Amino acid sequence: MIAAIIQARMGSRRFPGKILKKVDGMPLLKIQCERVKKSRVLNKIIVATSDLIQDDVVETFCLENEIECFRGDENDVLSRYYHCAKSNDVDVIVRLTADCPLVDPEIIDEVVSMYLEKRVDYAANTVPVESSTFPEGCDVEVFSFEALERAYQNCRDPHDREHVTFYFWKHENGFKTIQLSRKQDLSGYRFTVDYPDDFEVIAFVLRELERRNIFGSLKEIVDIIEDNQQIKEKNSRFYSGIGWERKGGG
Repeated sequence: MIAAIIQARMGSRRFPGKILKKVDGMPLLKIQCERVKKSRVLNKIIVATSDLIQDDVVETFCLENEIECFRGDENDVLSRYYHCAKSNDVDVIVRLTADCPLVDPEIIDEVVSMYLEKRVDYAANTVPVESSTFPEGCDVEVFSFEALERAYQNCRDPHDREHVTFYFWKHENGFKTIQLSRKQDLSGYRFTVDYPDDFEVIAFVLRELERRNIFGSLKEIVDIIEDNQQIKEKNSRFYSGIGWERKGGG
């Protein structure tokens, strides 16, 4: 089974509650799940949240929207992923984060296809960041349950356990890894949601997609940003001001 596991929690330090912020009445997590459902390779979508009381609302959201939910440790997100995958008999995990609501299902399919064709332990598009040609906000990571189990059993650093996949690619722990790249480098764009200003960019893009009556592939999203100077400047300013950070405990 190939399953997308979307890590999501309400307790963001920088922008609390961001995953359920609404654009025209629809929560970002709902928007993301609807987009991810367009993938041709996924057998299941699971939202993995924490077991804290503040994340009861995430479980309620999942129940109301018929989305499978798993709850686990808030900070040991590696443990959360491991137990989620194990309890659902997942063979191949597609790691997504709930602060990337505009993830492109075509990119999900590309990374999964590359993972399967090359027979690697871990495949991604935005990792390592130094060689990424994709915007932050398009993050897709794919790995086997066997690799996840090995990381779960052997990773000792709490920081690496919070970031789930550091053990695969950052420390050269013997995993076979590969990165998807594209001819046109779009790494200068950023449409993740870390701060309120990011939400303004995402909301603008979503409303433009609705107005133009298009789904919103990576190219279409970039075109929307390019077509609006104010949004383009906000996107560029935020990107240069913040830099890139790996998605951590979500």
